[in-house]
Amino acid sequence: MQVHHLGHKHSILHHFLAEIRDVTIQKDRMRFRRNIERIGEVLSLELSSTLNYSEKSITTPLGQKKTFHLADEIVVCSILRAGLNLHQGILNYLDRADSSYVSAYRKHSSEVDFEIKVQYMATQDFTDKILILADPMLATGRSLLAVYKAIESLGKPKAIHILSVIGAQPGIDFLDEQLPKQTHLWIADIDPELNERGYIVPGLGDAGDLAYGEKSQK
Repeated sequence: MQVHHLGHKHSILHHFLAEIRDVTIQKDRMRFRRNIERIGEVLSLELSSTLNYSEKSITTPLGQKKTFHLADEIVVCSILRAGLNLHQGILNYLDRADSSYVSAYRKHSSEVDFEIKVQYMATQDFTDKILILADPMLATGRSLLAVYKAIESLGKPKAIHILSVIGAQPGIDFLDEQLPKQTHLWIADIDPELNERGYIVPGLGDAGDLAYGEKSQK
């Protein structure tokens, strides 16, 4: 897997990351959602440099101009519910992309043990298309792998790109072993470890809860 760690260079991205991590700011849900969306825009801009474009001549009010138009067909597949804001950020830039959604969640058998359940899918044929998997928090990597396996039968994409906001190195290492070698990971920042419950440290907490409110534990 090819990892593109955008946090290695200074940019406005670090400002957005600081605000979603900061406990004094992240509780502002509207600001949190917008920052995740803006990070999705930054990631999409970087990813777009690897896509295919076709040359086209357009007419301006004063003459002709050669331009380049996106030639690839793209499908953005987000993991519900935390992926929704990231999904919107991607669509803000890759606005002609199709959308797919998969619901994957942790079903706990104890405080620390869980399995990933894929409960709902609204997807399409990915054959010869650019598949973008969007999940803001790449913790253990097991949710992304479960989603990939769930949609694997829906056609062979031309390329697979994962977009994440924050990831843990152990989860990235896990996916590197499990996913096709040509997979690209575009990620804003990477943290060193997971705690005993499988959460990213220092991370930011639960992205879905911060964006939409705490889930019922029933």
